[in-house]
Amino acid sequence: MFIKSRVNASILLATASLLILTACNSKDASKDATPSKAAATVNGTPISQSIVDLMVKQRAAQGQPDTPESRKEIIDHLALQYLVSQEAVKKGLDKTPEVIDQTQLTKESILANAYVQDYLKTNVISDDTLKAEYEKIKVKLGGNEYKARHILVATEAEAKDIIAKLQKDPSQFEALAKQKTLDAGSKASGGDLGWFDPARMVPEFGAAVAKLEKGKFTVEPVKSQFGYHVILLEDSRAKVVPSLDEVKDGLKQQVQQESLKKLIDDIRTKAKIEMVNAPVTVAPASAPAATAPAADAVKK
Repeated sequence: MFIKSRVNASILLATASLLILTACNSKDASKDATPSKAAATVNGTPISQSIVDLMVKQRAAQGQPDTPESRKEIIDHLALQYLVSQEAVKKGLDKTPEVIDQTQLTKESILANAYVQDYLKTNVISDDTLKAEYEKIKVKLGGNEYKARHILVATEAEAKDIIAKLQKDPSQFEALAKQKTLDAGSKASGGDLGWFDPARMVPEFGAAVAKLEKGKFTVEPVKSQFGYHVILLEDSRAKVVPSLDEVKDGLKQQVQQESLKKLIDDIRTKAKIEMVNAPVTVAPASAPAATAPAADAVKK
């Protein structure tokens, strides 16, 4: 929940290369750029200083320094791009349906990304909002975690027989687990499951563990989809929840992502999208149910 996340790529519609637009529209670029704003000219067509600055900014975000050498490299690259673009225009390639479609697609992608970035910039998440969200998550992440062992068997009769033996000698638990458990993942360690959050276990198992006292085992078999469990609680402790300061940056991104998703979903809901000659889809055949491995015999 608190792991740093980035805004979903499907929402952001990742920005395509600006150079594609430049290559296909070098003539249009000359209409807007003026010599005073040009970093260079290619056969009279100016390379806008703002485009160079944009590429410098993009490279800086990737850890590349802004130096005179790097700027010259960018200008050289753009100059070559412009030259090839001009040759393409001479051949009329800018008028071909494929290039027109690619140019339009790139423009739509850039505009969509610009809209998203503008939304994130103008809708700053307040500290009060972050605190409120943190308190909600804190409640969900609170509670206890447990350290336990279990013995998994196929029938209720087997489980009751094990419980009867444990009532006579509780110290047998580890040995009985090594001998009888069907859980291959914990068999060698005597049924040891280590520390775990009960919410990550199948409901019946998690509920049974939460009711046990330290050092006690279940006196009735616990039935789950995997079979019958006999559970020994070895210890419990309160879960450690990170502070707001520790998760603030990641939580902020998460809240922004949720807010942005809500906005995009609202835009989609209000839109009228009609599929023309949509292909008929055939539902895939149902896959056979997977059998849970014994090592996961208590996990969801």
